[in-house]
Amino acid sequence: MAKRNRRVGYGLPVVLAIAVHVVALLMTMLRLPDSEPTPSSSSVVQATLVSDVTATDQAQYAQEARARTAQRQAEEAAQAAAEQEAQEAARQAAEQQAQEEAQAEEAERQAAAAQAEAAAQRRQQAAEQAAAERAEAEKQQQAAEAKRQAEAKARAEAEKQRQAEEKAKAEAKAKAEAEKKRQAEEKAKAEAEAKAEAEKKRQAEEKAKAEAEKKRQAEEKAKADAKAKAEAEKKRQAEEKAKAEAKAKAEAEKKKAAEAAAKKAAAEALNNSIANEQERIANAQQAAQASNSFINLVKRAVEDRWHLPANVDSGLVAQVRVRLGPSGELLAASITRSSGNPSFDRSATQAVEAAAPFRELQQLDAGLQRRFRDFNLKFTPGDIQ
Repeated sequence: MAKRNRRVGYGLPVVLAIAVHVVALLMTMLRLPDSEPTPSSSSVVQATLVSDVTATDQAQYAQEARARTAQRQAEEAAQAAAEQEAQEAARQAAEQQAQEEAQAEEAERQAAAAQAEAAAQRRQQAAEQAAAERAEAEKQQQAAEAKRQAEAKARAEAEKQRQAEEKAKAEAKAKAEAEKKRQAEEKAKAEAEAKAEAEKKRQAEEKAKAEAEKKRQAEEKAKADAKAKAEAEKKRQAEEKAKAEAKAKAEAEKKKAAEAAAKKAAAEALNNSIANEQERIANAQQAAQASNSFINLVKRAVEDRWHLPANVDSGLVAQVRVRLGPSGELLAASITRSSGNPSFDRSATQAVEAAAPFRELQQLDAGLQRRFRDFNLKFTPGDIQ
């Protein structure tokens, strides 16, 4: 603050000095004459008065003269003292006024310094608060990024598992197709061998019939050999059939076990998916309950502190935007939709300011905290929404 110039006042000392001089002048004018007037020297007749005063009268006259002289000296001394006192009073008044002005200037300087220091403190506090808000915002952004990466990783793991399941299903299907093809080939081979044997037997029988008469004994022997060979072949075929059936049964059991394992894995995956969905639904319901609880708490707190102005229209509507800090402190409460009635709008913002802070905000999850740090409240004469 610029130093204010003040004029040194000399009005009071000058008035006192003038008053003292006027009093002294009046006392001088009112003083009695010291002696009788002397007749003018221009008289025609001049004479000398012979004194007939005695010594006693002369002593008395001398004493009166001394008294008058002493009185005159006392009056002059009193006048000088009065003038000196007036000058001293004027000097003291001037010094006192100068001292008061110096004190006033010092007080103004101190007040300016205090205001500057308070402004500096406010700027520092604002800077610290802004830094804290930036740190909180960065922390929340990092948490959101970490959550996003975790979700992406979970999705990648789920996709990898799904691909593995599809690959296993495809391999099982290919294996079943290969087994079916092998069985068909073995069956065709067996049928071809049986057909070949039948044809060979037929030819042998025809040959035997042609040589029957000639080689009856040989035929009997051939029949016996053929019968033994047929029995052996039948036994061999039965053994091969039993082996094929055992192998098919083993393959069927293996396929059945693989299908059961695949069904079990699918059931477990379905159960896990259902459990995750139930957990997500439960979390969403819990978050919704927490949100409704916080909003209801804010509405009740604001309603308790809302003093509705008298004689307001029941159709008035005002909307207040509320911005909160991380710990629920009120950063701003501003009208975003005016009712057209300044008293009604002012009562709404004052109700929010009186109800703050809302410390219950710290009990919500980080995501809900960001959501409910900036919201609107609608005020009507009958309710708050």
